[in-house]
Amino acid sequence: MVSVTVRDMAGNAVGEMELSERVFDSRVSIPLLHRVVTAYLANRRSGTADTKTRAEVRGGGRKPWRQKGLGRARAGTTRAPQWRHGGVVFGPHPRDYSQRVPQKMRQAAIRQALTAKLRDGELVVVDRLVLPSPKTAGAMQMLKDVAATLNALVVTSERVENVALGCRNIASTEVTTARSLNAYTLLKHERVVLDRKAIAVVEEVFGQ
Repeated sequence: MVSVTVRDMAGNAVGEMELSERVFDSRVSIPLLHRVVTAYLANRRSGTADTKTRAEVRGGGRKPWRQKGLGRARAGTTRAPQWRHGGVVFGPHPRDYSQRVPQKMRQAAIRQALTAKLRDGELVVVDRLVLPSPKTAGAMQMLKDVAATLNALVVTSERVENVALGCRNIASTEVTTARSLNAYTLLKHERVVLDRKAIAVVEEVFGQ
């Protein structure tokens, strides 16, 4: 049985909550997490970097000097790679960096990331995540009270406007919904803050 202490927004313990062993007590596989995180970062790349070869740069159609008789190396264009304003050799061109990862592997990585956070004491469960107003000061005070002031990921069951707006100006703090979780975001942050409803959604979505 896996249990965790539930706190209120002031940081006081208000009870215990039992967690799904399938989601929060998985076997952590570093190779699997590495593959899923690498694929996630690769899929974020736009792949639009492009350079022009000597055939694509403008100009250089005229031979700069005659072939023989000047003592210089022969040259057929001023757009050769060794010339200023010349083309680029072996430069980047548009390509697709995406990597396909099966859904079951992605879900397993999320379960393993949550398990690792719980075992390392970096998972904080709050009874309810609500703020009376979308103020940054209120969000910072809430994170401070639950010991999640540095590099925190706040997870709610659905978008909570005041929480999202209150946390958006806090450096290294990110707000997401339970259905939008991914292994990279979980592992990137030092603290993961969830409320009871978010836990229920996580267990429903990723515990199948």
